[in-house]
Amino acid sequence: KLFSLGAGDRQLIQTPLNDTLPVTFKSVALLFQQLGIQNVLSLFCAVLTEHKVLFHSSSYQRLGEACRALEALMFPLKYSYPYIPILPSRLLEVLSSPTPFIIGVHSMFQNEIQDLPDVIIADLDGGTIKIPECIHLSLLPEPLLHQTQSTLSLVLHPDLEIADNAFPPPRTAPSNLKLLDKEVRAVFLRLFAQLFQGYRSCLQLIRIHSEPVIHFHKTAFLGQRGLIENDFLTKVLDGMAFAGFVSERGPPYRACDLFDELVALDFESFKEEEASSTKLQKHIRELSEQLYRNENPNPHMAFQKVPRPSEGSHLRVHQVPFPLLNDEKVEKMFQEGVAKHSITPASTRPERKCVVPAGPPVVSIMGKCGSVFNSARRLEVVKSCISFIFDNKTLETEKTLPAALRALKGKAARQCLTEELSVHVQQNRAILDHQQFDYIVRMMNCALQDCSTSEEFTVAAALLPLSTAYYRCALRWQNVSTSLQA
Repeated sequence: KLFSLGAGDRQLIQTPLNDTLPVTFKSVALLFQQLGIQNVLSLFCAVLTEHKVLFHSSSYQRLGEACRALEALMFPLKYSYPYIPILPSRLLEVLSSPTPFIIGVHSMFQNEIQDLPDVIIADLDGGTIKIPECIHLSLLPEPLLHQTQSTLSLVLHPDLEIADNAFPPPRTAPSNLKLLDKEVRAVFLRLFAQLFQGYRSCLQLIRIHSEPVIHFHKTAFLGQRGLIENDFLTKVLDGMAFAGFVSERGPPYRACDLFDELVALDFESFKEEEASSTKLQKHIRELSEQLYRNENPNPHMAFQKVPRPSEGSHLRVHQVPFPLLNDEKVEKMFQEGVAKHSITPASTRPERKCVVPAGPPVVSIMGKCGSVFNSARRLEVVKSCISFIFDNKTLETEKTLPAALRALKGKAARQCLTEELSVHVQQNRAILDHQQFDYIVRMMNCALQDCSTSEEFTVAAALLPLSTAYYRCALRWQNVSTSLQA
């Protein structure tokens, strides 16, 4: 939309192509320049886990851009708590409210905000953040935290990778601030796609109410991702932002955006890109171009003309005061405008709905690497007992079996049991006699008896196919023994 205020100016307003994607211009890149990678990631984790975040600066514009940037980094989640980019001085008591918030305060009130015990304070001018001792800040799970830090460093500091080369390659032209802003946002889009990958397979449609209700099976998602004990993701899934995410993005038929396409990618494609910096940079560049095109659909028209005031204009004594508005004329013009717009239908952009891609199933984010256990002796007992069972050493098995059953009271030992039994299945030891099968069943039964509801999709889910496999092994032995007797 092009318009003029009548002073020789030329104003331009562009609406984004997709209303669901936030518009940031260059605020995200400025936030990283002011605070750095580590501090912004800390604020990002604090907002997702519903902590109070307070910005202060001597610039009102910086306060507004920082708040907008932090909220935009949460996409596809939406912030559901008080959001006040510039807090007036008479409302400083809002900072003592019990609810989480994102608030900006001018630095002239710095003395009034120092005694807030549960607020994370970010100094935009000094580039520091202050986390109170009483706050335990949950961070992103590994390896996503390390991958995100490395990717942000690759985007924001591309010269760091070739800084030690004796003969560095020719320098490429640095990205301008608006393109850099979109590249950083592309990194966080990839982060959420990896964090929520497979979430649609854990959505359940409940039809017992008058209208269908979409429910997210949190335990199944955490268990299959191997993050059942991760504090960060548990808090995110329990938060109001994720509840809004499920209700908004849960329906299978709706308008899709860039995040829906990204979360539907295969998990292996992300792994390949993490292993190759060239592929990673290419994908980030493609995503950033789509984000930039969304904010600038008509780049050839994206210029404004605002004449600068003449020199010394602020020193004029005989300035005409701004006239007072006439209430009757304003009301008359308002009614005329309402009547005019009520006759003509509003020009709305048609919403293109489609079937939301289901994406890949839930995959463990931890890979196949086991956790660090606190009792190596108990795990060694379980491993030794399983080895004695498959080596058909009955006497040694009888000695170690009671200790192994006691060790299975712990979650680490139950996970160790599933891993060891999986290894022996892969080794194709295809025949088990009745005694060996009985030992394995007793260990499985003990492990299942002590499983909690949170392990329904971890230990119990892993033991289900193993029980079927070992039952077939026992049947093979029975068939062989029957044929030998015949």
